[in-house]
This record gives sequence, C-alpha cells and structure tokens, in this order.
Amino acid sequence: MTEQLNTEIPQALRKALDLLTDPPANPDVSKGYLDLLTDDLATGTPKNTGLIQAAWASGIGSMLYDNAQALARRVAGVWRLPVDWLNIPSDGVALDVGSGPGNVTAQLGQAAGPGGLALGLDISEPMLARAVEAQAGPNVGFMRADAQRLPLRDETVDATTSLAVLQLIPNPAQTLAEMVRVLKPGGRMAIMVPTAGNLGPLLRLLPEGQANFFAEDELADILEGLGMEGVRSKTLATFQWVRARKP
Repeated sequence: MTEQLNTEIPQALRKALDLLTDPPANPDVSKGYLDLLTDDLATGTPKNTGLIQAAWASGIGSMLYDNAQALARRVAGVWRLPVDWLNIPSDGVALDVGSGPGNVTAQLGQAAGPGGLALGLDISEPMLARAVEAQAGPNVGFMRADAQRLPLRDETVDATTSLAVLQLIPNPAQTLAEMVRVLKPGGRMAIMVPTAGNLGPLLRLLPEGQANFFAEDELADILEGLGMEGVRSKTLATFQWVRARKP
C-alpha cells in the first residue's frame, strides 16, 4: 500500500500529508493538487459567497490576478516577497495562504531548498490548476483547503505568507489566527493586503459579501493580540506589508 501511494502521490504532497491534522485515508490528488474540500465546504466557517470572491475564484479571475500582479510589479515593488527576512531554514517548511498561480509558493520553495517544502493553499480550482501546471515540483506542492481552517497541525511551518488574499476572506482575523497557530516558535510571517487607510469604516458599508478593506493598523493590532512579536507594517501606495514573528 505504501509503495502504491509513493507512486501515485507527488513527492511534495507526500510530505504535506505528514503535516496534516487529519490526513485523508484516500488522498485526492487527481488534479495534481491535494484536494481537502468537498461540496459541503468548510462546515462551520463563513464561506466566500460574495460577487467579488466568486469572480476571483473563476477561470477569468485567475487571468485577472496574473495581469494585476504583472502591472503592480511594473508600477511599484509592492509584490516583492521579503524572502531573506522570512529566514526559512534549509530543509524548512513554508506555507503560502491564498497561493493563486503559485509564483510566490515557488519562491518559498527555492528558499527552503531541495530538502524543504513549500505548500500553496487556495480555494480556487482554476488558480490551483494554473499553479500546478506552472510551479509544482519535488519540493513545491499545492492544496485545496479553507484558509479559515488550515489543515496543518500546530507549529509545523517555519514561515507563512499571504499576498493580496485576506481582503477576499470572510473572516480574515480567523485566518491570521490559523497562520499563527501553524507557525513554529521563532517562525515568521509576511502579509500584503490592500489598505483603505481612514476610508476603511466607510468602505465597510458596502453590501455584505464584498471585499474587506483594512484600516491602517488593523492587521498589526490583530497580530499583536495573537501574541506575535516584532510586528511591523509599511504602506506603499494602496498596499500594506505587515511582518511579525512568533515568540
């Protein structure tokens, strides 16, 4: 049985199975990623049901994501991942929450080295299909799972990231708590989100189910409340980076 699993499951996903809280008896990797969701998505947690979230999870949305990311890179350095600061150890484990097309996950894989593991987690099947085709490898794997209920055991990753995703999640504070939970002591986190500055309270009056808009210190305050240390935030144009480490 073990030999059969080793043949059918990609190397990176075999490593991922060892990190799961509740590994499936019959892992579904038929699409190149580990699918941990059913049609009854994440019972007990808020779901991404808004129009913006639905569009982003579609095939068209995955193309728009790529185009928006390419434009942001030309205009400003807001998408530049702080790989050196994340300090991922050789053979370490890194998690990319809301991995989209997987390019950030691949950067984490390079930092972790051949013996390490970079996992990209997303809810969008079109995004995951693009990521698997372009970025999957021996130490880079992808999972379909809910960011509000991460499937990993406590303190299993050395670094975690989330770029331009938390604004699309119904309960971003819950996702942040989950990211902190899976970090090892000393592990580091880097997050990038759009920020609305002082307009945040007004933008929250938009119809329910649309994107979240974060106030200037909102995410930093949440992370400090979760016990994270060295919390730093920096705003570039309409984007904000927040960094923190787990004591």
